[in-house]
Amino acid sequence: MSSRTTLDTAPETSAADAPLSHGLKQRHLSMIALGGVIGAGLFVGSGAGIAAAGPSIVVAYTISGLLVMLVMRMLGEMSAAYPSSGSFSAHAERAIGPWAGFTAGWSFWVLLCTAVGLEGIGAAKIVTGWVPGTPEWGWVALFMVVFCVANLAAVKNFGEFEFWFAALKVGAISLFLILGVLAMTGVLPGTDSPGASNLHDFLPNGSEGLVIGLLASVFAYGGLETVTIAAAESENPIQGVARAVRTAMWRIGLFYIGSMAVVVTLVPWDSKEVVAKGPYVAALDHLGIPGAGQLMNVVVLVALLSAMNANVYGASRIAYSLVERGQGPKVLGRVSGGVPRIAVLASSVFGFVCVVLSYWRPNDVFPWLLNMIGAVILVVWIFIAVSQLLLRRKVEREAPEKLVVRMWAYPVLTWVALAGMAAIFILMARQPDTRVQLYSTGAMTLVLAAVGYAWQRARARA
Repeated sequence: MSSRTTLDTAPETSAADAPLSHGLKQRHLSMIALGGVIGAGLFVGSGAGIAAAGPSIVVAYTISGLLVMLVMRMLGEMSAAYPSSGSFSAHAERAIGPWAGFTAGWSFWVLLCTAVGLEGIGAAKIVTGWVPGTPEWGWVALFMVVFCVANLAAVKNFGEFEFWFAALKVGAISLFLILGVLAMTGVLPGTDSPGASNLHDFLPNGSEGLVIGLLASVFAYGGLETVTIAAAESENPIQGVARAVRTAMWRIGLFYIGSMAVVVTLVPWDSKEVVAKGPYVAALDHLGIPGAGQLMNVVVLVALLSAMNANVYGASRIAYSLVERGQGPKVLGRVSGGVPRIAVLASSVFGFVCVVLSYWRPNDVFPWLLNMIGAVILVVWIFIAVSQLLLRRKVEREAPEKLVVRMWAYPVLTWVALAGMAAIFILMARQPDTRVQLYSTGAMTLVLAAVGYAWQRARARA
């Protein structure tokens, strides 16, 4: 199959995904879309960004947020036209060729599987702080068993887990924003308005600090793609994707940019607690609200567990879609009870490996895993942008009625997004801390692309 494949002969979603159940209701999809914006990266990773960028972290989150909005709009356009559990991987195959779908799909699978382990270790660190003396690896094992079993059952179990996880996250961060605004205006009892006293040193570390904050913010947005994967198993995939994408702008603006503005206004950016406790806990402790900081720790734990659940689900569906398109071991495509259970187990393996790693190398496993997958999300975004650039022309020519969601100012903003991604790669290459991530991801991507291309040539000869 070449990149000149027409829409009529490209891999069709209906055939590939027919064995999967459609157990996700609209309330599940809506809350997954809403809660998916509030990820572990926001709660856990934003502290280091604030420490580097100071108050300018708001600018960093705004710039990266605009880029993510463009990516989600492009992905929404393609996913509404062709809902698929393969999401961007299936779109890349349709638009560019099988090797592109192979590379995008399996690199994202590696990202999600590794992230499951990362989040399990992060969640275990929180719990061991509450229950001293308990082994970290034991908690990672417990979390892995729970979410592996939940995803082996009907897809509605995943939906219910995510519905309540997301509801708690949305409620908590909404309450945080309300309390923050009240404190900023001096209305909250027992607090005085800080005014702009914490904002005077806007760029404390110059442009280099802003760059570090920008890179941290980009990776905090990872995971928004799950809603387009989940949409394929919802009651009304096209409407679900369209609604989720159309509300992405205000969700990103409110939850990410809004909360960063609240934190840096209330708490001095150079406070050690911002990194040690996390920005949200530090802000609530700064307000002196009894027990609020510990309550936010519970929310952070929920965010990590929610991400584990979503990533096991997303990884299994990406693997299933790849196999259905002939790009992986056939055993991963077996479906029983509407669930690709072998794919779920395979996608959970690395999480269980992290149980061993957290026992064997508890002090350096986290940064090692982070370096391994650091820039994969940018590779995926590039495939999304290039796919949309090519596929839009085909859809307009062959099936214009499928354009339920349209990319803004096509093709200008698609090119702007690609330029932004290229700029981020250049910035990563300049930073010693992120250069390793860039090289690791680059090597993995090249290997996958070579394997995918060789497989494509072999299938063409057959």
